[in-house]
Amino acid sequence: MRLPPLVPYDGDGLEPDGDYDGVRFDGVDLTDASGRGARFMDCALDGCALDRAELARARFIDAVLTGVRGVGTDLAEASLRDVEVVDARLGGVQLHGAVLERVVVRGGKIDYLNLREARLKDVVFEGCVLAEPDFGGAHLVRVEFRDCVLKRADFSSARMESVDLRAVAELDIARGVDRLAGAVISPVQLMELAPAFAAQIGVRVEA
Repeated sequence: MRLPPLVPYDGDGLEPDGDYDGVRFDGVDLTDASGRGARFMDCALDGCALDRAELARARFIDAVLTGVRGVGTDLAEASLRDVEVVDARLGGVQLHGAVLERVVVRGGKIDYLNLREARLKDVVFEGCVLAEPDFGGAHLVRVEFRDCVLKRADFSSARMESVDLRAVAELDIARGVDRLAGAVISPVQLMELAPAFAAQIGVRVEA
């Protein structure tokens, strides 16, 4: 992602429905900030604290988020288009109902990522750890997981089209193994998931 020359942010917190264009947020503490419906275009957030930040329905367009951290960040129904998220350390992020298009999540760890009913198109998760991510009811189109860890993932009621799971370093599906239609897995993953597939169709495997 190449951004134009950016202007350092010198404000205090965020404004609901605020318009941030070509701004660099460098180490800004946005804890409890209220930026519902705000628009971030050609922006960079570097090392910002996002604990309990209210960013529901915010729009991130051509933006890079590097080293952001926080718990309870609310991005419900947000829109992320042409966005890179690098080395994030987040927990309990609310992205339910969000739209992610041409997004890369690279490195870092995100616990309890809530993507229920979200729409993901042309999204890549690379080299990151997703602990108990919730994709329940989500629609995933051309989504790829590369060298990342999925722990206790929930795919209940999810819909998949051209989802590539072959390069997942650790694939642990807690719920929704029956929703993998439309996904590609490796032969090794097939063997690992065989007991779950058998249980899904009511087959007992006994020696």
